[in-house]
Amino acid sequence: MSEEFTGPPWALDCTQDAEKYRLTLAGPPREALWEALFELRTAHNPYRGDDVEPARSTVPRGPHIAYFDNNRGWIRFTFLARVAEPQIVVEEIFWQ
Repeated sequence: MSEEFTGPPWALDCTQDAEKYRLTLAGPPREALWEALFELRTAHNPYRGDDVEPARSTVPRGPHIAYFDNNRGWIRFTFLARVAEPQIVVEEIFWQ
């Protein structure tokens, strides 16, 4: 491993609950979720974007929420920007 900060695409991992919910989605919502996850993985800074906001404004480096499918769904995630193997951890997925 190098000592330099690596760039996108970032590694992505889901909690067990988020993974179970992801597997229950079917059709267009699942495709919209995959597109949103792809955008997060390839963004230079996953915490910045049109459809991304902090879960709590008092914790700017904490969990963030990314909206997808015209705000019908959201992904709660944390970006671990460590030097070795930075990754995105999806904590919760919701679609209505």
